[in-house]
Amino acid sequence: MMSQRQLATRFHRSFLSSASIASGRRKTNIMRINMSSLTALLVASSSRAVSAFTTRTVAPVAARAAMTTRHMASGPMASGPMPYDDEKMPIYALGLNIGMQISSQTDFKTLLEEDELAILLNGFEDVVKGENTANPMEVLQKYGPAVNELLRDRTEKIVERVKKDGEEYIEGFLDCNDEAVKTDSGLVYYSMKEGDGASPEVADEVEVHYHGTLVDGTVFDSSVERGATIKFKLGQVIKGWQEGLAMMKEGGKATLVIPPGLAYGDAGSGGAVPPGATLKFEVELFKVNP
Repeated sequence: MMSQRQLATRFHRSFLSSASIASGRRKTNIMRINMSSLTALLVASSSRAVSAFTTRTVAPVAARAAMTTRHMASGPMASGPMPYDDEKMPIYALGLNIGMQISSQTDFKTLLEEDELAILLNGFEDVVKGENTANPMEVLQKYGPAVNELLRDRTEKIVERVKKDGEEYIEGFLDCNDEAVKTDSGLVYYSMKEGDGASPEVADEVEVHYHGTLVDGTVFDSSVERGATIKFKLGQVIKGWQEGLAMMKEGGKATLVIPPGLAYGDAGSGGAVPPGATLKFEVELFKVNP
């Protein structure tokens, strides 16, 4: 069982608000690839592989990381037998580490088709094996702008689609829940159980249980599934949480449907939350500590 401090650290990495995200300044250029940085990442990965396993880059619930509930259920870290014996698994683990670091910067699984992913992996393999037929830097200089344009265009289309899905979900949720309230900011609040204690203010510490999903039902983080409540300062989390929890009282339980403008905007949050995503949380407020 993880300590309260470890759980709090995970939670904060997932939900700490960012001024650049809140203001929308990052928007779709979050997907731009800095080729020199990517090259440096691959070179440096071998020397920091061990220490990287303890950083937020590979933390299971960390925002902007590839290791989320969704990815763990479908990707190489899904539960099951190890693909290699103990002698070879460290090398496989190194490959996972490099892949997770790269995927935490750009969600290639979403942006590229299967055949395109195969081409991308061929490029990676050619560099690693030193078998590339063309000069890598010449290729990057010539096609780097096209890469950025491709990723930007596809990201914008994805954001547009994800936002539309969120808007439709909110409309449907309001239609199905007459007592749900949509605030001026766009937050949807639905009380599942009224509390009778204090309501938190932005400077207060709160203790909660939460279950977070995307509008398609994908679970991206859940203290309920981890089996432990979490404590945090209300002012440290996304604006949708700040507003929603302030409407609750100790002992209460509510559903919060949070539009992207009150969550992670067009930047998203790594593999956990897509750009432009609307989020749904079931939150139970146990304690308010001024």
